Amino acid sequence: MPLARPARAAVLLAACSLIMTGCGGSKTPTAEASATLDNCGRKVRVDKAPRHAVSLNQGTTEILLSLGLADRIAGTATWTDPVMKGLEKANAKVSRIAENNPSFERVLDSEPDFVAASFVSTLGTGGVATRDQFEKLGVPTYVSPSDCAGKDNSGGGDGKRDKALGIDAVYGEVRDLATVFGVQDRGDKLVASLQQRMKKATQGIDASDVSLLYWFANSESPYMAGCCGAPGLMTRALGAKNAFDDTHEEWPQVNWETVADRNPDVLVIGDLTRNSETAESAAKKIAFLESNPVTENMDAVKHKRYVLLSGQAMNPTIRTVEGVEKVAAGLREFGLVK
Repeated sequence: MPLARPARAAVLLAACSLIMTGCGGSKTPTAEASATLDNCGRKVRVDKAPRHAVSLNQGTTEILLSLGLADRIAGTATWTDPVMKGLEKANAKVSRIAENNPSFERVLDSEPDFVAASFVSTLGTGGVATRDQFEKLGVPTYVSPSDCAGKDNSGGGDGKRDKALGIDAVYGEVRDLATVFGVQDRGDKLVASLQQRMKKATQGIDASDVSLLYWFANSESPYMAGCCGAPGLMTRALGAKNAFDDTHEEWPQVNWETVADRNPDVLVIGDLTRNSETAESAAKKIAFLESNPVTENMDAVKHKRYVLLSGQAMNPTIRTVEGVEKVAAGLREFGLVK
């Protein structure tokens, strides 16, 4: 393996440490006082606000951009969608080091002083590198709490949840990252905005008679949402039912005959711009549904009850709130809410 340019090692101060929960704390790290986060079963020590962070997934990158930290991001990777509206100019300043998982060497080439990821698998065996590999070089790592809390990632696929994901895990991530970067006031402001949007989107909605099915990707063996991830969060927020509430897998692959048997009222479709699975875009998904003899007679297909979401909205990120807003708007448009 060729040697990469060494990472900028963080000098970790043992004294003056502050123990904070995974939902963030009140004190921010400075050059004089270190901070420790409880993150996915690890203590993450940060001695000062990062200046050269690398974000390995779109979800964590959009949080950092929303916190006004574009000038402190040395690189980003693994995108499924265009950047969130309003962040285009900020995102243009950030180097895209890879469209999917970059190599460990490529990340080190950016001289990171902090590495963040949305998924355990990104910073695990078979991913970019393990957290231990970065931390041996003095580079603190952080994984979105929403991919850890109540979730078992030890098996194959996208993991299983024994507890339903709550929106507080997303808010906690915002506060954590704001604390790490010393911009806690911005984090509080962003969380307050997200909370207000959630309240507005769900106000007065009763969708208790509506069943929803979430299709992320792949037409041959489609990934449909199980009970308890971000789609489950959206469904519960609106009082609706998830067509695959009986599985705790995050994104089980389901055959089309089973999908047709469930016959949901509304299809929530991932509109992805990446090119790693079949039927990534919403247009290709809809064309498949309307031409496949197994699915063309489903109620949602016959009545064209489709809600299109970004891939990021279907994962536990700040855009999950956007997902709640769009599904709520769709249910109102289709006349399915009381």
